[in-house]
Amino acid sequence: MTQDAHPDTGATSSETPSATRRRFMGQAAAAGAALAGTGWMGGAFAQGQDDLAPYRSAKINWRQAEGEQISVAVIPASYFENLLTLLPQFEALTGVKVRAEKVPPGQIRQKAMLDLSSKTATYGTHAADPMYYPLYVANKWVEPLDKYLNDATLTDPAWFKYEDIIKAWREADSVDGKPYGIPYDGEVTVQVYRKDLYDAKGLKPAETYEQLLSNAKAVHDPANRTYGLALRGFAGAGQNMYIYPSILGGFGGDWFQNKQLVVNSPAHVKALEWYVNALTQYAPPAVRNWNWPDIADAFSQGTVATYIDAHSSAAVITNPEKSKVVGKVAYARWPAGPSGQRVTSIWNWGFPINAALSDKAKRATWLFISWAASPETQARTSWKFDGPAKRSGLNRMALWKSPEFAAAMKNAGDNFIPAALASLEQDTSVEWRPRVPQWPAIGETMATAIQSALVGQKKPKEALDEAQARITAIMKS
Repeated sequence: MTQDAHPDTGATSSETPSATRRRFMGQAAAAGAALAGTGWMGGAFAQGQDDLAPYRSAKINWRQAEGEQISVAVIPASYFENLLTLLPQFEALTGVKVRAEKVPPGQIRQKAMLDLSSKTATYGTHAADPMYYPLYVANKWVEPLDKYLNDATLTDPAWFKYEDIIKAWREADSVDGKPYGIPYDGEVTVQVYRKDLYDAKGLKPAETYEQLLSNAKAVHDPANRTYGLALRGFAGAGQNMYIYPSILGGFGGDWFQNKQLVVNSPAHVKALEWYVNALTQYAPPAVRNWNWPDIADAFSQGTVATYIDAHSSAAVITNPEKSKVVGKVAYARWPAGPSGQRVTSIWNWGFPINAALSDKAKRATWLFISWAASPETQARTSWKFDGPAKRSGLNRMALWKSPEFAAAMKNAGDNFIPAALASLEQDTSVEWRPRVPQWPAIGETMATAIQSALVGQKKPKEALDEAQARITAIMKS
């Protein structure tokens, strides 16, 4: 869905430090004058006032790390692209120069781990996978952020409003109750369905797993290229292991028994059997190798009637230039499993601070993080953004409940914000996947086992028994 890019907005290698500083200060002064005088007109944001005033109202010294340069790694996605267009504002505000590098999701984890583990301090911060924090913290690669949040010289609590950031995402970026990352953008999984097909059959969105399959059966018409249901099947820690844990939660399954990681309990087997049967009966044959963009594209072309995935896929399925189902889309919460539980997948890209940085670079990085995660920047990258991509993954409850956000999302489909909000507030569990330092190996082991069952290579119990043996060895190593 996104393209690899590596723009370098920092100093050239041939410049001396003094030349770099003179060039930078000249740029910052010019940018500051433009911002204060007429409003920044970079094609992304414009308003006829001092654009930095909302930030200057914070009772901190934004220029305390002036002259510092930091590098930030993000993925090439629209929600980060929106942020990067605003970097001139941050640089004018703080006097900190930011070099932004865009790295595809499949590579950013590896690049970040290499930088953190080698202590090269290449990146001040990066878009971090929340499942990696236990590994980062166990190795002391990232800073605990409570000391930054509680430092009055760095954070104005009344301005930053940390507690307004979505609780599930804050918890996902914390270890043992201590924050190590600040969420910037995130998602929650919701049920997406064709309301026209449902209305024609007199159906309601599913409240239970049983009803989900019943609805899928009612609208399943492969002869006319309409399939009843789709779920991610592609193997990956963030693909089928993004969906399976929620199904498992609906069956009342846990990841730990007597402090041991268990993946082949009766609940695990039942959950995987349900997953296999649902896709076998009602999904397009290729779905076992589909990621979320494939599902969203199929739904937008009218070949899938129902799916469960990230709320952010609304941007794809309601794109009037490509979608055939605009005006026919509605949303609901994850259905409840046999245990009565609804367990939605949760995700966010958050920003940690690299522990190998100098003290001044750490302060500069915190200023960047608090700027990016602030209510004002969140709004400027969403409904205030002068471009087609209005972010839907805002990090704050107050913004989710604002009339401005509702207006920006008005074309997403029926019940979009209420379904996502109810899921975020009621259906999330930070323990929906096993949060352990060994996650990278465990996630891939489980993803391989799940796909082997989905494609019919192995029975669910056999696949999970083999995964258990591997994971037991991983946990002991």
